[in-house]
Amino acid sequence: MTKHFYVNLYHFLVKSYVPVVKKKYGKVRESVKTPTESGTGPAEMGALVATPIIKTVDLSKEYPQAREPLKVLKGINFQVEREEFIAIMGPSGSGKSTLLNMIGALDRPTSGIVYIDGVDLNTLNDNQLAELRNKKIGFVFQFFNLIQRMDAIGNVELTMAISGVPGRQRRERASMLLEMVGLGDRLDHKPSELSGGEQQRVAIARALSNDPAVLLCDEVTGNLDSKTGDDIMHLLRALNKEQGKTFVLITHDPVVAQSTDRLVQLHDGMIVGEKQVW
Repeated sequence: MTKHFYVNLYHFLVKSYVPVVKKKYGKVRESVKTPTESGTGPAEMGALVATPIIKTVDLSKEYPQAREPLKVLKGINFQVEREEFIAIMGPSGSGKSTLLNMIGALDRPTSGIVYIDGVDLNTLNDNQLAELRNKKIGFVFQFFNLIQRMDAIGNVELTMAISGVPGRQRRERASMLLEMVGLGDRLDHKPSELSGGEQQRVAIARALSNDPAVLLCDEVTGNLDSKTGDDIMHLLRALNKEQGKTFVLITHDPVVAQSTDRLVQLHDGMIVGEKQVW
């Protein structure tokens, strides 16, 4: 593993979970409630059901450069309904990963709004964003991002440990999740002792550990052979159908895109096409 990998993983874990731990021990007092946690009464339930789990309004992202800003996202408007299974597809440099960072609350837009479960992310500070990520969003990456010195169950327990879940409870949940993804007999295996497909299953179990409503998957089959990739896609679809999880898949693979419910096509930072697949 390269130094770059560990630096990226460190920053992801610190940004996503450490503020949540600080809050547990009283150092951070802010909190955020989504509509599903705010005691919505019967009169509001109809509106709640119709609220998209993800929505962007005129979303733009620029990065400063010497002469003029680099415009990566240019007025993105789209939404994801609850329990959808969608793909965002585009060539390299089209803004897919930047969009994933925006809807994953990992970065802030230059302008525009991202709503997650009805919450305007612009209204949240960094600690509140971390809390929302911890509760609402799971991430699955192309290169698995597993800790090499930890076994499978330890990797799945990691985010729960950082969030302050008691040891026995997180061990039981991690075991259950690994059993669910077909690795009940691999609990004590380290990543180096697992195939690529098995490592991705561990990563999926880890993403599910805090029971998120949304899973964001970045090129989830990109490092796998075609058969293993098909197996992983079947697993994700089963989680969508059986547990009602919402999936957003970032991909450049047309085979992956065609296995989703809806395809959003991105080019040069703009949505250039959208169609129902199934």
